[in-house]
Amino acid sequence: MAIEIKVPALGESVTSATVGKWLKQPGDAVAVDEPVVELETDKVSVEVPASAAGVLESQAVKEGDEVEVGAVLAILAEGAKAAAKPVAASKPAEAPKKEAAPAAEKKPAPAATEAPAETDYDLVVIGAGPGGYVCAIRAAQLGFKVACVEKRATLGGTCLNVGCIPSKALLQSSENYHAAAHDFATHGIDIAGIKLNLAQMQKRKAGIVEANVKGVEYLFKKNGITWLKGLGKVEGTGRLTVDGKPVTAKHIVIAAGSDSAGLKGVEVDEKVIVTSTGALELSAVPKKLVVIGGGVIGLELGSVWHRLGADVTVVEFLDRLVPGTDNEVEAAFRKILTKQGLTMKLGHKVTKAEKTGKGVTLTVEPSQGGAAETLEADVVLLAIGRTAASKNMGLEEAGIALDNRGRIEVDEHFATNVPGVYAIGDVIRGPMLAHKAEEEGVAVAEILAGQAGHVNYDAIPGVIYTWPEVATVGFTEEQLKEKGVEYKVGKFPFMANGRARAIGMTDGFVKVIADAKTDRVLGTHIIGPGAGELIAECTMAIEFGASSEDIGRVCHAHPTLSEAVKEAALGVSGHSLNI
Repeated sequence: MAIEIKVPALGESVTSATVGKWLKQPGDAVAVDEPVVELETDKVSVEVPASAAGVLESQAVKEGDEVEVGAVLAILAEGAKAAAKPVAASKPAEAPKKEAAPAAEKKPAPAATEAPAETDYDLVVIGAGPGGYVCAIRAAQLGFKVACVEKRATLGGTCLNVGCIPSKALLQSSENYHAAAHDFATHGIDIAGIKLNLAQMQKRKAGIVEANVKGVEYLFKKNGITWLKGLGKVEGTGRLTVDGKPVTAKHIVIAAGSDSAGLKGVEVDEKVIVTSTGALELSAVPKKLVVIGGGVIGLELGSVWHRLGADVTVVEFLDRLVPGTDNEVEAAFRKILTKQGLTMKLGHKVTKAEKTGKGVTLTVEPSQGGAAETLEADVVLLAIGRTAASKNMGLEEAGIALDNRGRIEVDEHFATNVPGVYAIGDVIRGPMLAHKAEEEGVAVAEILAGQAGHVNYDAIPGVIYTWPEVATVGFTEEQLKEKGVEYKVGKFPFMANGRARAIGMTDGFVKVIADAKTDRVLGTHIIGPGAGELIAECTMAIEFGASSEDIGRVCHAHPTLSEAVKEAALGVSGHSLNI
């Protein structure tokens, strides 16, 4: 009997995936529940198992293909001399495993160049963002002679120059301005004549950026790392060029980062139609700002300009914000942002952006089809995501394998299919997070030194630095339901936390999810004050396999926001004390 193996449900709002790697080939025997193919989404990797024992008869799609939920992946001949391989029973005490590393099967490189007998450096890192500069520093600590290639005039990559650091500076300044204008009076602080000095706010931001990038430059000098200024291109094993000049190395690590994703019909000029880079440099507060994309970047920068006085509308293709976030957290988050005054236009897409003398006219229509309408804006922020910065680096010419999204394919040790060439961070698959890249940078440096470099992808936190903040680590309820894992949930609202009441920030809650049988913490999701700091305790709990009881039995100082984490952990077993 022929059985169709189909794309399973991938989570709410996730309708498609990419075929990452076939784990079984036609003619292979397959055991019941044995993984046959690996699928990838922007958030996770999913192994699709066989529903019965048999022989894989045919594959309906190829690696790299985009597939919709419900599409046929393969045909299984049930019961054919399949002698199903025994599948080890999963240990009930362990959390369900995500893909252990951003790996893809290595493909042989075409005629790889022989490594030079002698090299200029032990290691050359291409890219001086968080992943690249941390990798270079760790390698230098381990005794390597290291160089780092960077084409910018300053070190630190997108994150320090036009990303994480400047955006957080503006977020803090805009929060202070908003608090002075709207919140201080409740504390008995009356301020008259509050005035925005945007030029000073931008000057402060620039000073913070300069201090951070100069700090990286100092660390390079301290650790004896050579900064090779220019555009790096890989030529093969042990060989690269920097602005056309040849350089040799025993090992090459590509840490080129990512670029803002474009959208057909929306032409960026970084003046009235901007990416995050232009949105950080506006010299005046727009009266009307339209943000295309309801993800982290769009909501953070939209919040900055809304606090400073802009009328902000967010247009999002999906029917929800920040896909991949716990549904309950997303619903609360959306409600709070709407209450703050941001307009949400969900389930819509932008098909055209026309610049006018007054700003931009956007053509918007329902994602699933319907009547089009127009939106007027002084400034449009395009923030639909980022793409791997793998172009113009000689990768394809060097025979380095890329996937259908332009990401570099690597194995579990971050090695590409060209010997001696490795890749980390945004340029490989996985969440595009600076701290994820840093962990990979340390890991690959230690692997090259013969140590056991390691990254636990189940314990990579994510934070949205709006107000309130949103922080998450581990699995969501929706992911656990898909996996068939039994779990318990403990929740605690900040409204019941003494410290939150004292500082007047009571929106949100902490949610701890633990295995129903073992009590092992599987995920934590926080929306509220200081969420980005509070998530560290929960990340450590997942890293060390702690139970919710472990968190609940740890003494937390009073009064602190961290008590909400303790109370939520106690709530898993129904023992919260203050609610």
